[in-house]
Amino acid sequence: MGSVHGFPGVDPSDAAVGARLKRWREQRGMTLDDLARHLDITPEEARRIEAGRAHLDSLGVGAATTALRLPLWALVSDSRAY
Repeated sequence: MGSVHGFPGVDPSDAAVGARLKRWREQRGMTLDDLARHLDITPEEARRIEAGRAHLDSLGVGAATTALRLPLWALVSDSRAY
């Protein structure tokens, strides 16, 4: 991805995962600070992930789905995997 004025570009896949993460977190009533604690990252990093400006690796996806009590597909797809 390119950058504008020194800011990194947003990867569409990261943006989609981040948007799903934020939507599920809010639906579950979890604060950003609580999510960050579950993922062992800072709240600022959690904000960047939800905004699509940082990548959530496979361990983070696993930790997030466990913390939010979700199936894996919920963060990587908008349709059920079964």
